[in-house]
Amino acid sequence: MLDSLGLDRQTESIYRAMLGHPHEGSAELGRRLGLPPTEVHAAQQQLAALGLVSESFESPGRLRAVSPDLGLEALLARQSAELAAHQHRIEVSRAAAAKLISEYAGQADIPNSGIEQLIGLDRIRERLAELQRGIRQEVMSFAPDGAQTEDALRSSRPLDEDLLRRGVQMRTIYLDSVRNSSATIAHADRLTELGGQVRTIAALPTRMLIADRSLALLPMDCEDTSAGAVLLTGKGALTALCALFESIWEGAQPLGSARPKDVNGLNGQEAMALRLLAQVHTDEAIAKRLGVSHRTARRIATQLMERLNARSRFEAGVRAVQYGWLPGEP
Repeated sequence: MLDSLGLDRQTESIYRAMLGHPHEGSAELGRRLGLPPTEVHAAQQQLAALGLVSESFESPGRLRAVSPDLGLEALLARQSAELAAHQHRIEVSRAAAAKLISEYAGQADIPNSGIEQLIGLDRIRERLAELQRGIRQEVMSFAPDGAQTEDALRSSRPLDEDLLRRGVQMRTIYLDSVRNSSATIAHADRLTELGGQVRTIAALPTRMLIADRSLALLPMDCEDTSAGAVLLTGKGALTALCALFESIWEGAQPLGSARPKDVNGLNGQEAMALRLLAQVHTDEAIAKRLGVSHRTARRIATQLMERLNARSRFEAGVRAVQYGWLPGEP
């Protein structure tokens, strides 16, 4: 029953026996379960490594089972942290792949390669309007710039509303920071009323739009999205970018719901800020990644350092790993 937590059936039976008969030693437990003491001892060492067994204070040298409400909760928290770290590595890898695809496409000049370069904001908007008429089923997009400007919202509104009225499924992922922007919230509410779906997440790898899973629009330069864009239609690139979107969509939260907190009491934005803080990023870099002002980024960083009782960003990173707030890399 506990195999998903790393316990095989025999080890679980020994843990249960230790809970039910706390005063019995390895030999007694072995006789009770019909197992040699060596196997009982080996299982107890595994249980100790998982934090489910510890040395008795009352009888030094004797092992005792940690109560399930404490031991299993700690084990679940550890597995959750490891899963979050693993998921983060996957998303970083996919984001790096998306960036490489975009950069390569921006440099490529190969006829019939499935790559079209769009130079300048006017050309990008013009091409978007052209493409919009051909979209039939689905639009998926990342909006990583935080609170949207009135100009951007005004220019995108007619296109978005036309797609939704034609029955096109629309899924958009914004940054968590847009929850503090009344204009962006109003725009998102309008899309939702028309059948669109909107979620938010702490950080996004790049601006991206995918239409009908057959073409994708990405910036040539992630630092200056107005400079130019590339339109991709290659099957391999679209498969990777669709997978990137789906993985991030799965971890994002519906805009109308409260942002959940992890086992350490951190919401997604705080957890991402902590990760960037531990990597000794500046407040400016953190602000850009989270889509918030420089002042807000500094406030978040200061609050995290205070909670960790750290005097420097490096010390904050060290303490975060020690406390289990920031899983170390394997």
